[in-house]
Amino acid sequence: MENDPIFDNTEIAFALKSDSELERAYYLFKMISIEPLVKIGAVATNLAIKAHLPIEGLIRSTVFDHFCGGVNETDCLPVIDRMYEKGVSSVLDFSVEGKANDKEFDAAMNTTLKIMDFAKEKEAMPIAVFKPTGFGRLKLFEKVGKGAALTQKEQEEWQRVVNRYDTVCKRGKENDIAVLIDAEETWMQDASDALVTQMMEKYNTEKPIVFNTLQMYRKDRLDFMKEEHKRAKEKGYYIGYKLVRGAYLEKENERAKDKGYESPMCTSKEATDINFNLAVAYMLDHIEDMSLFSGSHNEQSSYIMMRLMAEKGLKNNDERIWFGQLYGMSDHISFNLAHRGYNVAKYIPFGPVRDVMPYLIRRAEENTSVAGQTGRELALITKEKKRRNLK
Repeated sequence: MENDPIFDNTEIAFALKSDSELERAYYLFKMISIEPLVKIGAVATNLAIKAHLPIEGLIRSTVFDHFCGGVNETDCLPVIDRMYEKGVSSVLDFSVEGKANDKEFDAAMNTTLKIMDFAKEKEAMPIAVFKPTGFGRLKLFEKVGKGAALTQKEQEEWQRVVNRYDTVCKRGKENDIAVLIDAEETWMQDASDALVTQMMEKYNTEKPIVFNTLQMYRKDRLDFMKEEHKRAKEKGYYIGYKLVRGAYLEKENERAKDKGYESPMCTSKEATDINFNLAVAYMLDHIEDMSLFSGSHNEQSSYIMMRLMAEKGLKNNDERIWFGQLYGMSDHISFNLAHRGYNVAKYIPFGPVRDVMPYLIRRAEENTSVAGQTGRELALITKEKKRRNLK
């Protein structure tokens, strides 16, 4: 499988991009490849937003339109429909961050429910997603995870978090839409994990509807998955997992150092890759009990997953197995997989331009820090420009 380099096909990868969109992508990744420029740009953009300078038009026409589907669900429809023509599904991700009160948590839940009702009528949107700290305070998750005593007020607040999870997962079951629940920092994750397990037990009785997310740069996640699998078999429900490598490495290592505990992170990129691929293999070995959503921009992991599926006689479009990438990145993986009949979904962030900026800045910073990511994007875009005879 790895000997058939399907991800090198740029004609399929960029079929949806016009010449001008391809040029924009080229210059965008060119800028992102210069780390000092990204740092300066992030600071300048934050200052401009705080000063209410009129920069939204510029952001919208460059970085926002490349990495986001639109400012609201309806705005995303053209992107969703165009991608689905090429066999790529969409996961609308309301990417507004940093909110911290019940009014905003309820608004995030209601937006998720609205997306799920919107998705019920659209075959192109079989999956919904939410972020735990979109539904409750990080500090509260942390306190619950530690088993610390909660005040009466905090108990009531936590019950509201539980109710938000339950409301969305219930709607997922009613609408037959998978619900992916993101993972965040380790110090808040235990409480979310326990809550997701509760939701799986309640709603994954016939098939996986509720999915937890496992960040495989954590040394303990493979063992955690095996324990959860054992529990699910004993209690008679299915499990679903989105596997990712992880998004908080520097933050996690710094906190471990500051507080004097051993970092829960793998000590190298190679160890993380091994962990990720072992988790994929384990899930495919037990696919009768679970569903896998592989959230990866790594070509090698994708090839390994394709090979394992073939060896096990699993169909490319087996409904229990999904590949996923972020919108605006790794089109060479997404569209070439879809072209071969695999289930593929793109995460499409959306939201008001100003509110989505923290997400966009993190995307740019991650691209500069992931070795080879930006270089690979640039090389493929350059190859396609040559194929189209663009200068």
